[in-house]
Amino acid sequence: MQTISLLLDVTIVGALLLLAWQALFRPTLFAAVVFFISFSLLLSLAWARMQAPDVALAEAAIGAGLTGALFLAAVRRVESRSDLSSPKEGGHE
Repeated sequence: MQTISLLLDVTIVGALLLLAWQALFRPTLFAAVVFFISFSLLLSLAWARMQAPDVALAEAAIGAGLTGALFLAAVRRVESRSDLSSPKEGGHE
């Protein structure tokens, strides 16, 4: 039983490192935000595994929920502004 618990903890740590790396080095903002939200959800699971349910709930609510929603809204706003400022193809010369 202890081996399974250790294996689960090592898997969570490995997945957290992979998600953090992906969130930092994704070429598109939307993909980076999705990986950030996934990282926050998995981090809340890690906090729950460390028997800190209050921190786990705060991480899920604030990290993945509120911050993730704000980041997604910011990405949408940035992408819509960049679409307006870039010249359209096939337009007037």
